[in-house]
Amino acid sequence: MNRRESLKALGLIAAGSGVLAASSCQQEKTTEAAAATDAEKLPGVQDFEHERNKQLQAEVFFTEHEMATITVLADIIIPKDDISGSASEAGVPAFIEFMVKDLPENKIPMRGGLKWMDVQCQKRYGNAFIKCKEQQQLALIDEIAYPEKAKPAMQQGVAFFTLMRNLTSSGFFTSEIGVKDIGYAGNRPGVWTGVPADVLKTYGFDTESFFG
Repeated sequence: MNRRESLKALGLIAAGSGVLAASSCQQEKTTEAAAATDAEKLPGVQDFEHERNKQLQAEVFFTEHEMATITVLADIIIPKDDISGSASEAGVPAFIEFMVKDLPENKIPMRGGLKWMDVQCQKRYGNAFIKCKEQQQLALIDEIAYPEKAKPAMQQGVAFFTLMRNLTSSGFFTSEIGVKDIGYAGNRPGVWTGVPADVLKTYGFDTESFFG
C-alpha cells in the first residue's frame, strides 16, 4: 500500500465532517470572508450553526507564513498524481485553518509545531522550512513521519506531523477531488434485467418454450 492509499484509508475513517473549503491562498482571505457572509446555508444545518460557521470563516488565525508552511506540508503528504490533484488543490490548507478555529485545542499544537519545523530547519540549514530545498524538507519529515522509528528528541515533531497528517487526509478525502480519488460514485438506482441466463439454465428453465 503506497502513501496515498494509506491516507485514503485514514480519510475514509475520518470522513464525515463534511467541511469543504474553496481556497488556500492567504491573499484571498478577505474575499473568502466576504463570500462566507453571503454563503448559502448547508443542508441540515441549523441557523445558529450556520451563523457560527460564517463567523469562523471570517476569522484569520494563521499568518501568511504559517499558511504557506501548511500548504507545503499538505502537498508533501498528498502530492498531485495521475489520478487527482494535490492536497492544496483540494483546499486542504483552508480546511485546516477552519478546523483549528472550530477546535481551538488544536491551535497551540499546530502553531507550536509549525514553529518547531522552522527552528529545526534554521538549526540545520539556516532557513525556514518553506525556504529549504525539497530534499532538506523531506529529510526532516522522514525523522518525524514514522512514530515507531523516531528518536525521543523528535517526539514534538512526531506529534505535530501526526496531527498535520490527520487533518490533511480528513480535508482531502472529504473534498470533491478526494471523493473522486476514492472512486465513490454516489447512490445510483439499480436496473433489473431479469434472471441471468446461466442461472435459468442451471435450474432447467427454458424461456423459449415457456414464453413461446
